Amino acid sequence: MTSDGAGHRPMIEVTDLVKNYGAVPAVRGVSLGVARGEVVVLIGPSGCGKSTLLRCVHLLEEPTSGTIRVGAQQISFGGSAKPLTGRMLAAYRSRIGMVFQHFELFPHMTALQNVMEGPVTVKRMDRRAAAELARGLLAKVGLAGKEESYPAQLSGGQAQRVAIARALAMAPEVMLFDEVTSALDPELVGEVLAVMRQLGEDGTTMIVVTHEIAFARDIADHVLFMDAGAIAEHGPAHEVLVRPTNPRTRAFLSRFHRAAARRSGGW
Repeated sequence: MTSDGAGHRPMIEVTDLVKNYGAVPAVRGVSLGVARGEVVVLIGPSGCGKSTLLRCVHLLEEPTSGTIRVGAQQISFGGSAKPLTGRMLAAYRSRIGMVFQHFELFPHMTALQNVMEGPVTVKRMDRRAAAELARGLLAKVGLAGKEESYPAQLSGGQAQRVAIARALAMAPEVMLFDEVTSALDPELVGEVLAVMRQLGEDGTTMIVVTHEIAFARDIADHVLFMDAGAIAEHGPAHEVLVRPTNPRTRAFLSRFHRAAARRSGGW
C-alpha cells in the first residue's frame, strides 16, 4: 500500500470504512491505499469481510460510514452524505471492473456479445468497434475461436475468462477479483490465474480476494490479512506470507506453509 509515485496519492484510497448489517459489523474501520499499477491481495478466513469490502469499493453494497476515493472521485458515507444514484453511480462503476466467484454471464448471449454488451449499452460504442474490441480481449484471455460460443458451451475456466474480458472491455481504472477461482474445478484454476498474472505484469491496478496463497505470493505487491472485519496485518507479500507477525495470520497460513514445505523443502 504505497503512494502513486513521488508525492502522489494512491489510485484507490479507502478510509475508516464501516459496513454493518443491522447490528452486525461486517467491515470495521478498514483503511487501505492502492497505487496505480499495484496488486493488493486480501486473504483471511471465510466470513472475515473480504468480499464485503470489495463489494463496498464497487458500491454493490453501500458502506455505513467512511470514504472511498478512486482517482479524483471521492465519496463519503454516513451522516448527511448522499450516496451516488443513477447515472453518477453507473459512471463510478464503469471505472471499476469486478469479476465474481460465479461468472454471471448472460446465458442467451455468445462470448462475443457478452463482452460487447457494456461498451455498446453503457458507453454507446458503435457495434462494429465494440465487436473488434471484444475479439481482441477474448484473444488476450486465450479464447480466440470461442467468440460464438454460449456460456453453456464453455468450461468454467473459459466462462471465467470471458467474465474477465467483459470487465476489461469497459477500460476500467481498477480491477477487483472476488474469489474468481473458488467455483472452478482444480484443473481449471491455472488458466484463470495465468490471465490474472498477465494483467498484473501489464500494470493493471488490482485488488484480489483469494485463497490461492501460492498465487498471492507470485502476483501481490502487498498482502492484507483480514480477521473479523478488520485488517489484522498488512505489508509486502514476501513478509506477510513468509514471515507473518500476527498470531492469527500465522495460524491461517500454517497449513499452506506445511504444504509448500512438503513440495519443495520450504519457500
